[in-house]
Amino acid sequence: MLRVLKWVIGLVIAAVMVGAIAVFGYAPAYVEASRNNVIEHAPYPVSGPAAALHETLIVGDLHADPLLWSRNLTQRSTRGQVDIPRLIEGNVALQVFTAVTKSPAGQNYDHNDSEARDNITLLAIIQRWPLRTWDSLKERAIYQAEKLHRVEADSDGRLKIIRTRADLDAVLAARANGEGIVGGILGIEGTHPLEGDMANLDPIFDAGHRVYGLQHFFDNEAGGSLHGQEDSGLTDFGRALVAELAARPVVIDLAHSSPQVARDVIAMTDIPLIVSHTGLHSFCPVKRNYPDDLMIEIARTGGVIGIGYWADVTCGDITPAGIAKMIVAAVEVLGEDHVSLGSDFDGSVETAFDTSELAALTSALMDQGLNEAQIRKVMGENMVRVLRARLQ
Repeated sequence: MLRVLKWVIGLVIAAVMVGAIAVFGYAPAYVEASRNNVIEHAPYPVSGPAAALHETLIVGDLHADPLLWSRNLTQRSTRGQVDIPRLIEGNVALQVFTAVTKSPAGQNYDHNDSEARDNITLLAIIQRWPLRTWDSLKERAIYQAEKLHRVEADSDGRLKIIRTRADLDAVLAARANGEGIVGGILGIEGTHPLEGDMANLDPIFDAGHRVYGLQHFFDNEAGGSLHGQEDSGLTDFGRALVAELAARPVVIDLAHSSPQVARDVIAMTDIPLIVSHTGLHSFCPVKRNYPDDLMIEIARTGGVIGIGYWADVTCGDITPAGIAKMIVAAVEVLGEDHVSLGSDFDGSVETAFDTSELAALTSALMDQGLNEAQIRKVMGENMVRVLRARLQ
C-alpha cells in the first residue's frame, strides 16, 4: 500500500512538473505567436531608387510593444514583429518601446470597464516577471524599462536608450557615420501606473520613460478613455498631471484618450502633442480613429499623428501599398509636417510585414506620388522634430 501511495504521489508530482513546464515554458511563446502574427507573403517589391533612398532616411516609429513579451530582443526572432536585428535590417533609427501595464478582460474599442479582470496579471505570472509586478502597475512600467536597459547592455552597441536631446543627437550622429545603431525611447501606454499618486511619476521618469500616453483601453484616474464608459475629460488629478508632464522633458501621447481629454489637453498646453498609433477617420471611419477635425487641432500644436499598420485602423489593405495609401491621405488632410509612423508592432495586432521590411513602405510611398522631402518627413524627420522640441 505504501509503495502504491509513493507511486501515486510521484505521478502527481510528475504531472505538476509537466504542467508547469507547459505553462511557463511554452505558453508565453504560443500566446505571443498567436497575438502578433505576420501574414505570410512573398517579398514585397522595392524599386532600385526606393532602396537607395531608404538607406539614407531617418526612420522612426512612435509605438511598439515588444517589452510586453518573453523574447530576447537582441536576437532575430521567428515570432513577433520587432527586435534589434530586424530594426537594423529595416534601417530604423528611432523606436518607441511602450510599456503595457493593464488590459481589461473582454477588451474592445467601444466600451470597457476599468474594474474588469486584468489580462496582464496572468501574462506577468506565466512569463515569470518579478513578484513585485504581479500586483503593481507602477512596478510593471519600471520592470519593462529595466528589460530594455538589459537589452541595451547586451546589444553590443546596437541599441542606445534615449533620455535626452543629447542622446538623440548622439544616435543620429553615429548613424550618419555608418554605425548600425537604434535609438530606443521608453514610454507608458496609459498613466494608470501612477496609481493615482503623483509621487509615482518620479520613479517612472527615472526609469527612463519619456513618452506618456494618458489612457489605454479604460478610464483611469487621469480621465476618460476613447474606449471607456463615457467621453469624460481630464479629472483634477489629470489636469495636475498634464501640467506636470508639460513642464518635464517628455512627450504627451493622446492615443486611446477620449476626444474630450484630447481637447482638454490641447486647451491647457502649448506644446507639440502626438497620437502615436492610429488611422485617419476620413480614410477609415471607425471609433478608434479620431475625427479629422480633432486630428487637425492636434497637428496645429506642432505635433504628429503616427499611422498604424493593422486592419482596425486601415479598414482593409495592410500591405505596404495599403498603408501608403492612408499615409498619403493623412498628408493631404493634416499636412506633410504632421504625419509619422506608429506601427503598433507587437501590440497584439496582425500585420502584413514586420519592421525589417520598411523599405517596401518607402517604395510604396514613392509609387503613391510622395516626393523625397515628404517621404523623409513622414518616415522619421517629423518624429525627430517633436523629440527635439520636448527632450532636454
